Amino acid sequence: MTDQQQAPSPDPDGEAPDRPLTLAVLRHLVREDWKGLPGDTLVVLSRDAEGNLFSPFSTYSHSRYAPTLSELVGDIFPLPEELTADPSLRELYGDRIPDTALPALVLYPLG
Repeated sequence: MTDQQQAPSPDPDGEAPDRPLTLAVLRHLVREDWKGLPGDTLVVLSRDAEGNLFSPFSTYSHSRYAPTLSELVGDIFPLPEELTADPSLRELYGDRIPDTALPALVLYPLG
């Protein structure tokens, strides 16, 4: 949620923050940035704003995921440490986070 990070960019000056995530960048993230995550961490693909479902990925966040009506769709919630650090998140979510929410890596499309 609030720790949404920009994937490493081939643009060293950082002038293109919304570049698509390439396979090379994804490999780097898996080998370096995400290597300490547990093997059972869910990977959640977020829909794009237009709803066409075919946009390249560009950013990611560490969050929690809980299925809603089925195992195939759900909601994203902040991590416990985010709630501790941010009073506005605590106020927003309160006790609405279900016990079924699991740690997840959320990939977001361009947009």
